[in-house]
Amino acid sequence: MYIQCCALIIFGFFSTSQAASQVQPLAENLSQFINVRDFTAYQDEAYFTAQDVSEQHSVIVKARFDKNQWRHFELMPFSGRYRDIEPFLSSNGLRLYFASNRPLAGTEQSSHYDIWYVQRDSQKSKWSAPIHLPGPVNTEHNEFYPAVSDNNNLYFTSDRNKETRKDDIYMSRWVDKQYQPAQALSDNINSPGYEFNAYVAADESFLIYTVYAADDGLGSGDLYISYRQSDGGFSPRVNLGPTINSDKMDYCPFYDADNGRLVWTSKRTAMGDADFADLSSFVNATQQYENGQSRLYQTTFEPQQNNAQVDIITK
Repeated sequence: MYIQCCALIIFGFFSTSQAASQVQPLAENLSQFINVRDFTAYQDEAYFTAQDVSEQHSVIVKARFDKNQWRHFELMPFSGRYRDIEPFLSSNGLRLYFASNRPLAGTEQSSHYDIWYVQRDSQKSKWSAPIHLPGPVNTEHNEFYPAVSDNNNLYFTSDRNKETRKDDIYMSRWVDKQYQPAQALSDNINSPGYEFNAYVAADESFLIYTVYAADDGLGSGDLYISYRQSDGGFSPRVNLGPTINSDKMDYCPFYDADNGRLVWTSKRTAMGDADFADLSSFVNATQQYENGQSRLYQTTFEPQQNNAQVDIITK
């Protein structure tokens, strides 16, 4: 059964009649990790970030889809010593980008994040040692959340302009087999505040990202979508609405185009203003999936644009 909900973009806000129950945990067994975020997948393998309660220790974990669920979790061989976060798989599954505060070879501990990657010849091959992204992308400032289109253009978050702005989203073009100096996206995307963690469609037709403390936001951070325009820029951002966004932090989007599915991280909680009758009910509530910790969620999502209209088709 398909239910098509059409909503006009009015004052930059998108609303839909999708029921909140259509948002589901990505996998209940992920609750064994205190905090999980930053999902990326290719065919039957996926990668995500696992963190401790303080979010000061971060590792990248591999999962395999088996018996209709993500399972067989294992620590990536290169991860465990430094703060590795925000993995992103290339569209052919042969390169895994991530952000890390690991130092360059021959230097001391880095105090900021750069973009790194590992690569392999096939899905059956082993990953290489981490490689610091060459070219002008990495700076003495922080670079986060890499996302790469099919033509290798790189989108990422940086605080390099923090004297006048907060986090912004940048893009570096891939020309003649090397990255060009990065440019901040237009004010349709960025503002003096915080815009971060952008997922770009493989064909660069749309961008989904988080805006923190936006005037039309529902929580501390909300997911927004912008579409590629005929002039090559992106349209003004549109809030994805209360089905996807909660009254907490929603961030780190990933779109599974093959299955029409949006996966993202949320700190939503189902506890609300609960009145606990006993200690057991309190403990059970804090141990449920939707407990305010970073968790991965999913919903069917097929973004389409038709002039001033955005359609979301839910299954």
